[in-house]
Amino acid sequence: MNKHTKQLEKAAFILKSIAHPTRLAAIEYLNKIGKANVGEICMATGCEQSLMSHHLIAMKLKGLLQSQKEGTSIIYSLKEKQLCAVIQLMENCNCNMNS
Repeated sequence: MNKHTKQLEKAAFILKSIAHPTRLAAIEYLNKIGKANVGEICMATGCEQSLMSHHLIAMKLKGLLQSQKEGTSIIYSLKEKQLCAVIQLMENCNCNMNS
């Protein structure tokens, strides 16, 4: 496997890891606010807490988010801040979602 193939596999892994509207909303919120607990992210995104916790843990395990414990709360922040640039580029694509 050459270097370019490995880079493409990494890109595909990252895109698959964020390919859900709830995950994208959490990433955008964390980019805007810096760091937050699951309750704050849920209030901002309108997502149910158990579902958001699942998504946050999955993104943390994949290395996209980081967390730290503050009292009884777990505070999440972006580990990979470039994710928002990827999201913005995709939002600007003129693909036809109705096909």
